[in-house]
Amino acid sequence: MGMPAIQRRWTTADVRDLINESPRHWPRYELIGGELIVTPSPGFPHQTAAMELLFTIRPYLVEQHIGLPMLPPADIELVPGTITQPDFFVLDPHSVADTVEMPKWADFKRLFLAVEVISPSSVRTDRIVKRDFYLDAGVPEYWILDPVARMIERWTRDQETPEVCRSSLVWLPEGAKSPLTIDVPTFFEEVWTKFDKSK
Repeated sequence: MGMPAIQRRWTTADVRDLINESPRHWPRYELIGGELIVTPSPGFPHQTAAMELLFTIRPYLVEQHIGLPMLPPADIELVPGTITQPDFFVLDPHSVADTVEMPKWADFKRLFLAVEVISPSSVRTDRIVKRDFYLDAGVPEYWILDPVARMIERWTRDQETPEVCRSSLVWLPEGAKSPLTIDVPTFFEEVWTKFDKSK
């Protein structure tokens, strides 16, 4: 007979201890609602999609002089008692208090964008738990990249259902003078081209 599961409410200190004990930064540890979320190291398609998004968005952010594009590891505390590490995110550098000279991840209190790359093992976490968390925490947009279906689910705080982007996604973050248009089919073609051994 199996032992009953012991319910434990994790703290940020507990999770930071786990993070510090993991020299390669994987598995990824996150904390939402007192529950520990453990994610194994990402597969090649997952990591390629996150990197391709970085390459796509970074030049736009530089041109518009807004936001810092980032990839994990990065233990962010948007809400006290939580730690998250989106697969890709855009920080608002001005969300750090002026008195902080050398900021830590916990000092950043605002994101322009949080993105997760979905995989079979993360469907519920990405589509429900993290979606609700980021939108409730004030993140203006939350995207879910699905490399297999070649689509991007786009959630905003005023939507009850996502915008499913299969052809294009137009993003105009706060402070930008002009929007960024992502050609979704071309984006995922770039992701999957990395697997084409004939090239």
